[in-house]
Amino acid sequence: MLNQKKDTQLINKERIPTLKFSKKDVLQDPDAKSRRYYAANRATILSNTFRTKSMITFKTETGEKKRVEAALWGLDKDFVLLKSGMFLPLRSILEINYC
Repeated sequence: MLNQKKDTQLINKERIPTLKFSKKDVLQDPDAKSRRYYAANRATILSNTFRTKSMITFKTETGEKKRVEAALWGLDKDFVLLKSGMFLPLRSILEINYC
């Protein structure tokens, strides 16, 4: 995935519930969606096994790019669950990097 750090704002994970997300997926390519799911699954395994965090780059409903550093605790087909009980829609995630 592309490195999205240049034009993104780093936020605290506690701000996620105050954000709105689009109903449309930010990725259009099926291969990119597959890679995103794989990265989310891997980040979840690493977080639960080694207590590591990941840097997640995502887009809000208004198109703003934001980043959050957090441990992923769970994953399903629609959402990732972050450590403090925050849910982030998988469709809004652009990139996941392991810290």
